[in-house]
Parts: sequence; structure tokens; C-alpha cells
Amino acid sequence: MVSSTPAPHYARLSIALHWLMLVLLAAVYALIELRGLFPKDSAERNLMKDLHFMLGLSVFVLVWLRLAMRLSRPTPPILPKPPAWQTGLAHLMHLALYLLMIGMPLAGWLILSAADKPVPFFGLELPHLIGPNPDQAKFIKGWHERVGSWGYWLIGLHALAGLYHHYVVRDNTLLRMLPYK
Repeated sequence: MVSSTPAPHYARLSIALHWLMLVLLAAVYALIELRGLFPKDSAERNLMKDLHFMLGLSVFVLVWLRLAMRLSRPTPPILPKPPAWQTGLAHLMHLALYLLMIGMPLAGWLILSAADKPVPFFGLELPHLIGPNPDQAKFIKGWHERVGSWGYWLIGLHALAGLYHHYVVRDNTLLRMLPYK
């Protein structure tokens, strides 16, 4: 018999993916920031750029699994129930984060494609999505960097909202996404 009472937590796979993707996103951002420690065209800098791309593309692959999990399972309720405006803002924040996790890796792939550079993915070379076009590569790269900066704010606001709900509102928002027994 299936219980009609919603689970108090997200599914274990959803929780694992959430925290894994946090680690991947932190690594993606750290790699692109730390590449500046090395001279242009050095092996270390090029490795950091390749890892930035490959981990970003890993986020792109995993986000589809997260979306499938989110759409196939009910969301655990927040208790006590927040006001409708907070729920609406939370939905907008999640939409923005999903767009970031889909759009940024896709933009990186398009940049490498338009720049006619190899598209590495853990020993594989992925096909180009578009033909060579240096002007288009530069244009997409500008947007990729701009939106990447916005990503710091989105991720930071998401984390702050979770902490606000946990320590100020004292609801179960954060607890739903923590590993449990």
C-alpha cells in the first residue's frame, strides 16, 4: 500500500545530486578564477580551462537527471507553509538556477565550437555544435562571462534563502535537502 502522506525529505538521489552539483559548480568557478595564476598558454592554465569545461559539461549532463527527478516525484512540503509570494520567488530562483546549469555549459560548448577548438569531455572529443566563427565565439564568450558573474549572486541568494529559512523562519526548507537516515 502506498502512503498518501508526502515524504519529509527529497529522494536520496535528488539530495545526492543537489550536493554533488554544488561541489561541481564550486570547482567550475574556482578553476576559471584560479587559471589567472598561470601564464597564458601554459600547460597548467590550459588544464584548468579544460577541467572548467569538462566539469561544466558534467553539470549539464546531471541537471537533466535532476529535472527528471524533480518532475517525477512530489516536492516535500515546507512546514509551516510559507506565504505565496515566497513560494513564487523560490520557483523563480529554481528556474534561474536550472537555466544557469543548462545555459552556461551549452554556451561553453558553443564558444569552443565557434572558436574551432577541441571540445574535450574526459577523454572524448565532442562534436562542434556550430561552424567556426570567431566573431560569434567572442560574442557568446562575453555573455558566458556576464551570466557567469550573475551565477555567483544566484547561488549565493539560494544558499542565503536556505539559511534564512532554517535559522530565522525555522521551517523545514533546508532540512528537506539534507541527507537523512
